This record gives sequence, structure tokens and C-alpha cells, in this order.
Amino acid sequence: MPDLLRLAMGADVRDMFMVHTMMHREFQLLPQLVRDVAEGDTKRAAVVARHAELLCLVLHLHHEGEDVILWPLLLERGGDQALAIVPTMEEQHHGIEAALELVTMLLPGWKATTRNGEALAGAFDVLFDRLLEHMTTEENKILPLAEKLVTAAEWAKLGEHGLSKSPKKDLPLVLGMTMYEGDPEVVGEVLSHAPLMARLIMPLVAPRLYASHARRVHGTATPARVGRR
Repeated sequence: MPDLLRLAMGADVRDMFMVHTMMHREFQLLPQLVRDVAEGDTKRAAVVARHAELLCLVLHLHHEGEDVILWPLLLERGGDQALAIVPTMEEQHHGIEAALELVTMLLPGWKATTRNGEALAGAFDVLFDRLLEHMTTEENKILPLAEKLVTAAEWAKLGEHGLSKSPKKDLPLVLGMTMYEGDPEVVGEVLSHAPLMARLIMPLVAPRLYASHARRVHGTATPARVGRR
């Protein structure tokens, strides 16, 4: 499809479902990962903490992009429908950011000493509960609006926002995390915007990176899938 025609079309929001599935899986597993670290095993704590830090950054940038790009577009074009739901989404973002701040405060000390592990695991429990509520509401209320009101070019800026602020070394791993339960057709559409070399290499490299990472973090290359859309 010619680029101009694709960009003139409405947003294809399927990639958001794919990202949500990845975050659902990984954040759901985090509290038990923390609880399973033996007291004094700082080597294992460092592995789990690095994984958690990456996930928290991905989540923060994902929501930052919605705050600065998506909500203003919906409020500008969505009338009463947008006014009825966007303030709720913004409030949920504030709650998630507060949970992220607590996790960020507790994580370094636990990483260094393994102390206060239950407090950290509990903070991740709260974060996951708030995130799951938010993603469910977003999928039911926001994404149908975005399909109607946001262009493909505008939607693409959400992904570009996260990419521009993420460490480049982490991008293949994050892609592999997302591809793990991702629809191959949607993965292909996401990669269609990348340079040719990335389109050729990433489908091979990213899943292998995640499999290696998952073995190190989860103890298996195939952690339990959540099977969401």
C-alpha cells in the first residue's frame, strides 16, 4: 500500500492490544518474581530489578505518549464522548504514576540488599491492579474512539514518542517481549515502518533475545501467556 494512502487512513489500533498483552503478562508476573528471591541473593535480585526497571520505563513512556498526543486529539475531536472518558483515563494515569513512583523508590534498596521484598511485591501488586483496570477501560472506551478520530500518521506518533526516548539497546528486547503473544500480521505492520534492515533482522533476532531474557528472568523461554486480544 502506498505510504500516502496508508497515512491517510484511520488509526490501526491493533498494536495497542499487542502492547497491552505484553504489559499484562510481564507486570502480572513481577510480584511473584520479587517474592521468590531468597533473602540475601542480591545477584538474583539484580536480574529481577533490571527487568522491572525496563518494564517501568516502557510503561511510563507509553502513558506519556498518550498524555501528550492522544488525549488532546480525542478531546479536540470527540465531543461529549471524549469528555465522558478522557478525564477518567487521565486520573487513572495519575494513579499508575503514583504506583510507579513507589516502586521506583523501593526498588534500588531491595536490589542492593533484598530487604523489604514484601513491600516491593505489594507495590507491584497495586501497580498491576491499576494498570489492568486502565487497560481494560482503554480498550473498551478509548480505542474505538481512536479508530474513528485519529489518523494513521497521528497514531504512529505514539510509537515514535516511546522509541525516541528509549535506550536503543533495549528496543530489540522490548520488541521480542511484544512479539511473544503478538499477532504476526500486526507485528508485520509495525515493522513495515522500520528501515529495511530492521524489517529483515528483527523478526529473527527479537524473539531470540526475549527467549534468552525470559529464561534468565522467568526460568523458562515460554512464560505463561495471558491470551488477551
